[in-house]
Amino acid sequence: MLLYNKSMCSISSDFILSGIPSLDDYNFWIGFPLLSLYMVAVIGNLSLLYIIKVDQKLHEPMYIFLFMLSAIDLFIATTAMPRMLGILWFDTRQITFNMCLTQMFFLHFLSAIESGILVAMAVDRYVAICHPLRYSSILTIETITKISSVIVVRGAALMIPIPLIIKRFTLWKDNLLTHSYCLHPELMNLACADVTINIIYGLFVILSVMGIDSLFISVSYLLIIKTIVDLAEDAHLKAFSTCAAHICAVLIYYIPLIGLSVVHRFKFNSTQNLHILFGNIYLLLPPVINPLIYGIKTKQIRSRFSKLFSKTTNRVNYPGNCDTLCLYRT
Repeated sequence: MLLYNKSMCSISSDFILSGIPSLDDYNFWIGFPLLSLYMVAVIGNLSLLYIIKVDQKLHEPMYIFLFMLSAIDLFIATTAMPRMLGILWFDTRQITFNMCLTQMFFLHFLSAIESGILVAMAVDRYVAICHPLRYSSILTIETITKISSVIVVRGAALMIPIPLIIKRFTLWKDNLLTHSYCLHPELMNLACADVTINIIYGLFVILSVMGIDSLFISVSYLLIIKTIVDLAEDAHLKAFSTCAAHICAVLIYYIPLIGLSVVHRFKFNSTQNLHILFGNIYLLLPPVINPLIYGIKTKQIRSRFSKLFSKTTNRVNYPGNCDTLCLYRT
């Protein structure tokens, strides 16, 4: 049983979020590159959402899942970034307990959904490469809807209990949080109570999301590799190229998430800046990089981006009505 010195604990209705403690004098200037990354994430993901929505040729399972991934990336970045910029620019570090729980729930909930979408995209690649003739009959709109529903319901079912098992705590060792946003492991570690239930449930969630999802993704790619080996040699590169963007998206999502989990679970000395580094990478890297990866690696999206850019350039270079533009070009 864990024992606590009650004189070291206090009742707190608010928490204090951190900026970057070792760089407090530079927090104002650090906000500008973070804002730039956020704007890149917003513009990139909104562009992907627009392109997939308006182009009928992209209304296929692969791009429907990509549409969902972009939407979730946008929501994750927007859940934390405004508060983060408020800390760096206006020193608004205080957050109420209920607001902290709300932010914590949405960050964990959206992350679970993103992990599920990456699994769905792995299955999509498996069906496309291993069963190409049955692709359309297997991944129908009805099947995609069911998969999406399961992903959302699973995320909600796993994450709703987390705020509830945190809310039961009334005494806290401290009210200063390491990150610029609220996470379950950190709030759990600040509680002046037995957190065994939180530890067990947190591990259960990690295994149910990261463990199972990474297993499904690994099995999908093992089956893909097995199929590719049996193909002609000139088909190897083409088959791998269809998976390259998804593999990058998986690595970009899981590596920072695993790093963040490790630095929270194991107590090293002087790791506060390491916590903050992994925390910011965990939130910003996927929303920023995923649109760039899919824009570069996917021919249809790259082509659509070029057309969109060309239209914008023509409107800038050739102002006026259609008649004037046509005459000028002639």
